[in-house]
Amino acid sequence: MPDAHNIPRAMTIAGSDSGGGAGIQADLKTFAALGVYGTSAITAITAQNTLGVTDVQELPISIIESQIDAIINDIGTDAVKTGMLSSPEIIETVAAKLRSHGLTPVVVDPVMVAKGGDRLLQERAVVTLRDALVPLASVVTPNTPEAEVLTGMEIRTVDDSRKAARTLVEDLGAGSAVVKGGHLEGPATDVLYDGDGFTEFTHTRIDTKNTHGTGCTFASAVAAGLASGLSVHDAVAQAKEYVTEAIRNTFPMGAGHGPLNHFHRFWKG
Repeated sequence: MPDAHNIPRAMTIAGSDSGGGAGIQADLKTFAALGVYGTSAITAITAQNTLGVTDVQELPISIIESQIDAIINDIGTDAVKTGMLSSPEIIETVAAKLRSHGLTPVVVDPVMVAKGGDRLLQERAVVTLRDALVPLASVVTPNTPEAEVLTGMEIRTVDDSRKAARTLVEDLGAGSAVVKGGHLEGPATDVLYDGDGFTEFTHTRIDTKNTHGTGCTFASAVAAGLASGLSVHDAVAQAKEYVTEAIRNTFPMGAGHGPLNHFHRFWKG
C-alpha cells in the first residue's frame, strides 16, 4: 500500500464512457486498483454501452484547458495519460498544456475507434495526433490498426510490430512505443521498443468477448506504474499482467462487449 502522505498521482485526459468500461471511467478504476490517486480532464462525453456509441459531444476547448490547469495548480500529477482526443483543436490544446506545464511522463493512447467500430478520432485529426502529440509521449501504446495508421505500415506479424514500434520512436519522436498484439493471430504479444532494444510481453489469448476498455486500461496501467516510480519496462510489464488478469476474471455486463474486471485483485468475476 502507498504511504498515505506520499500517494502517487496520475491524470487522465480523455473522453467519458457512460457505460463505465472504457475512457475516463476505466482510467480512474485502473489508477485506484494500482494504488494511484487519479484525476481527470474530460475532453468529450459519449453516450455508449456494451453495444456501441450512440452519441458524442466534444467539450469546449476552454473547459478542457481549465480542468487541466485546475488539477496542476493544486493537486499536481506524477504522470499523465491521454486517451480520446477527437479533433485537431483538442489535440493541439492538450499538447500545448503538456508543454506549458512541463508535464512528464506522458502515456499516449492514440484512441481512434471504439470496440464496437465507432470512430472516436476525426479523420482530419490523425496528422495532428502524429505530429503534435506522439513526440511528447514518453510511451505511446497503439494497437495494431492504430499503429498502421500512424506509421503507414502493414502489420501482420510480430516482426512487423517491431518495425512499427521502431518507427514510432525513431521517426515519429516518441520516447518509447508499445505496439499491442491483440489484433494479430496467435498469442497476445505486445512489443516494446525503448530506443535501445526490444522486449516482448506474451500471454496466451483468453477466449472472451468482454474486452471493452482494454486499450484505455493498458495505457492507464502504464501511467500508474510510471507515477509510482517504475521504469518504462517494469511499468509495461505490470500493465500487461494487470490487463491479462482483468480479462481472465471478467464478467458479463450488457449484451455486447462487456468490461474488464478492473478490481480483480479484490473480487473475482
